[in-house]
Amino acid sequence: MSVASGGRSFQIDKLLETVVKERVSDLHISVGQPPVIRSGGRMVRLETRTLSADDTTNLMKSITPERNQQELQERGGTDFGFAFGDKARFRVAVFKQRGMIGMVLRRIPNEFLTFEQLGLPVVVRDLIQRPRGLFLVTGPTGSGKTTSLASMINWMNHNMDHHIITLEDPIEYYHEHKKSTINQREIGVDVPSFPEALRRALRMDPDVILVGEMRDLETISAAITAAETGHVVFGTLHTTGAQGTVDRIIDVFPTNQQEQIRTQLANAIIGILSQALLPRKPKGLVAAYEQLVVTPAIANLIREGKTFRINSSIQTGRKFGMILLDDSLFNLWKNGICDEKDVMYKSNNPGELRARIERAKRGVFDDSEEEDEDDE
Repeated sequence: MSVASGGRSFQIDKLLETVVKERVSDLHISVGQPPVIRSGGRMVRLETRTLSADDTTNLMKSITPERNQQELQERGGTDFGFAFGDKARFRVAVFKQRGMIGMVLRRIPNEFLTFEQLGLPVVVRDLIQRPRGLFLVTGPTGSGKTTSLASMINWMNHNMDHHIITLEDPIEYYHEHKKSTINQREIGVDVPSFPEALRRALRMDPDVILVGEMRDLETISAAITAAETGHVVFGTLHTTGAQGTVDRIIDVFPTNQQEQIRTQLANAIIGILSQALLPRKPKGLVAAYEQLVVTPAIANLIREGKTFRINSSIQTGRKFGMILLDDSLFNLWKNGICDEKDVMYKSNNPGELRARIERAKRGVFDDSEEEDEDDE
């Protein structure tokens, strides 16, 4: 798939080879600069010539299905997934900017990572074996939510005899039937929308339903109902922190429905994993996690609209496997895995975290940290 431009050519295959070989996360294609890769969280320009408008258009046409090219013309943007031979899959976002074509290609590794490789909280394995309930994975774009969920689905596939239905836009990781039966439905290809896909999934004898994105009231409402009626439902939201996630879900609904949704959510939700991705020393990436396990006490806080107390409940809930994001970030710094500036950048309370790091540099640790030292 070569791209002609003034006697020389950009080849999409060569660019993708570079992404796979260097194990970088993203490839950015934009007019007026060379192709750019994101490596270890940082943007790096490739040492090649500047892309012209013809280059980006031709690169886009070489990989974009006809249906998506039509959507690009009509809506100014489109998303799809495609396989680069057996080397990797890519999730592609194509868009128009200044009337020209731009693209971002995210590499989706072919192999599934284990819970240990991802550093997932130990309690996750217990939560996903519950017979029903809503488990949310949250964080900003590019924080590794899809990778964490793929790892969980892969573990269930190998260890549980379930019927698992994934609803995705687009499908990123492909799962084969192992101990479980897995059906993966792509929005816009296999089914028109998330709410429609969820309604139909409930008629397909599911044990587990993964909702790729809980974007709107209808999808969120259907996911909560599915979790209440005896299914395990996984969902993602672009929120930071467990407390913010609960607030966001409730705020989606009109005021006169919020009390009912609080009750439904308190009954349905079993856990929230919130994550952030940051550079690891000397290279690579590592995730920091916040884990909420919904105990009867936390369910009551949700029911009574006292979500402002969730963070302190996470702090005192370590025996249940809970951890705050800032505690996870502090541990990454303390163990020499990440730089101070990187953990500060991802912190929910940078002022508090900075003071804590300064105290630690003087050898003064909080009580909980001293307990950790004793535990070790």
